[in-house]
Amino acid sequence: MADVRIYKQKKSAMQSGLRRTRNWVLEFIQPAHLYIEPLMKWAGSIKTNSEKQRLFFETSEMAIAYARSKNLTYFVENSSLIKVIPKRYSDNFKRL
Repeated sequence: MADVRIYKQKKSAMQSGLRRTRNWVLEFIQPAHLYIEPLMKWAGSIKTNSEKQRLFFETSEMAIAYARSKNLTYFVENSSLIKVIPKRYSDNFKRL
């Protein structure tokens, strides 16, 4: 299992610009240490998502070099780019 995940940050649904989408992120993967809470029998965890650690790099090569220098196993998620084709408002009313 990999220690870190390297991916390119994607644009969120609430964002119209391209800010924070040019960086590559090296994110540490923490295994879930779940336990059953004795009173209510709920599943609990010692480590939560608030402890998630991320490092930002300009290129994927820089992130991979960092992971190799620290002897971390990693995997790279290739991002799929969606090309937006610009069109005019009048194109909505043209018949095919």
